[in-house]
Amino acid sequence: MTPRIRRNDFGALTPPALGDWRPSLPVSVVIPAYGGQDQLDLTLAALAAQTYPAPLLEVIVVDDGGTPPLRLPSLTPARTRLVPSGPGGWGRAWACQSGYDAATGEIILTMDADLVPHREHVAAHARWHHLADHLAVTGWPEFTDVSAGLPTPVEVFKRVRAGEADALFSHDDGSAHDWLEEILDRYDGLRSAPSSVLYRTHVGGTASVRAGLLREVGGMDTGLVLGEDTELGYRLTQAGAVFVPERAARCWHLGQTTAMTRQEEVRAFNAPYVADRIPYRRWLRTDPGRQWLVPYVAAVVEARGAYPDVRATVDSLLASTLPDVRVTLVGPWPELTGERRRPLDDPLLDLRLLQATYGHDGRVVLAEAEPPTTAPFVFRCPSGWAVGPETLDRLVRRAEDEDSGVRCLALTEERGEVLAARLERTAAVSRARRVAAPFEDLDDVIAKISDVTWHDGEEYGMLAPGTAYPRLEGNRNRAAAQWKARALHAELVHGKVKEQVRDLREQNLELRRAVAKGQKEAVRLRAEADRLREAAKARRTPVLRKVLRRINPPS
Repeated sequence: MTPRIRRNDFGALTPPALGDWRPSLPVSVVIPAYGGQDQLDLTLAALAAQTYPAPLLEVIVVDDGGTPPLRLPSLTPARTRLVPSGPGGWGRAWACQSGYDAATGEIILTMDADLVPHREHVAAHARWHHLADHLAVTGWPEFTDVSAGLPTPVEVFKRVRAGEADALFSHDDGSAHDWLEEILDRYDGLRSAPSSVLYRTHVGGTASVRAGLLREVGGMDTGLVLGEDTELGYRLTQAGAVFVPERAARCWHLGQTTAMTRQEEVRAFNAPYVADRIPYRRWLRTDPGRQWLVPYVAAVVEARGAYPDVRATVDSLLASTLPDVRVTLVGPWPELTGERRRPLDDPLLDLRLLQATYGHDGRVVLAEAEPPTTAPFVFRCPSGWAVGPETLDRLVRRAEDEDSGVRCLALTEERGEVLAARLERTAAVSRARRVAAPFEDLDDVIAKISDVTWHDGEEYGMLAPGTAYPRLEGNRNRAAAQWKARALHAELVHGKVKEQVRDLREQNLELRRAVAKGQKEAVRLRAEADRLREAAKARRTPVLRKVLRRINPPS
């Protein structure tokens, strides 16, 4: 039975101790490489000294087209192949995918060509994958300065085989992954990390997954030349993967990465690619009116219903204050053929009107069946019911705050059953489908690995049929109007605040003038008081001076 891991708490699994177990799954180590023959030689020498059984270990080096071409040195694992990167593309993602296509192992371990793995590196990865088929394991690189030169492959082989890889290099403390340490410290070694954080830890220099899971998510996005590991981590999250940082899978990284030496440039380059593909990066999606390759919320509405009812639902979703939404209208669209008919008496009139309304809308997909999605959330809404302007925004915020699996909104009761809308976290649903037994209720499984909660739809702003748009033609943009009203209100408030700030500045200026004037007047009055005091002293009689001393004796 596939183990059921709640959220990302991989502590429920107990991996065998290194050196005290018998592996059974074949591993394919895929190494994309572009030049760097001297460093690649060290990587292969260290892999030749691994504890993982040689018959279960294959290594595939993918030459991405550097000059001169790569070659296999004499010191390599027994089952090592050198293959060219597939035609039609270039870059690390393309080379990785070429290696994945050639791999035969049940576990795929991707390694960069500038790593020197410790003796039990492969075994540390593989022991987790023997426990479950939906884990994403990342190794632990330690960075070293190689400006003084490299050891020989023979020396690397001997040191690694003897368990002395630590002695090969010295640490370059200034280039460690401090950000990764902070995430692990904050989330109990990643066991308590929310879904929206996991993908960030997928550092592809040394990362492994089961081959079946990798094929299921589509492998590498070969349209990327940077940031491909993070994007793959995002899709693994949506597929329900559990992320395991394995500190025992140690390795030396020869020198610094490009992301370290040119950090700001890499971030600026990746921003548009990442924004389009990873909805969690919401701070990169602030441009109003934009559409993205992967939406934040994929809404699903059945097209089988009266045209005004379905339209009310779709229009309310498109007018949400959370604009990052794509609506899929599921219906029998192939039935809309072009033969002669009576237009007004068409039995498929409602469906045809929906096609005419949304067929050219970029945010609406007309599909015969619900397509797979990598959006973080799926929202399902019965036809006729409408969301309020802020319903989706509030739902998603609460779901992110609580790392919710499913949030159900009770709408009404029909024939003894509760009609509900629901927001589903894609990662939780994917995991539940993976581990559920045949005929087991999916929500029961989701509740065990995440949670399923019920809420009052009215409290979240859900609008019943007939109340959302009493007159469709006159009120179909009501939610949008409310959204614009909120923006106008915010603008008015901003204007009032600016006026108040301006008034306060004027008052402050007047106060400063008054203080300055008061200070001048105080100086004048003190001088006048001193003058009068001196004059009074001159007029005092001896008797008066005696009385004053009695009243105010000298200190």
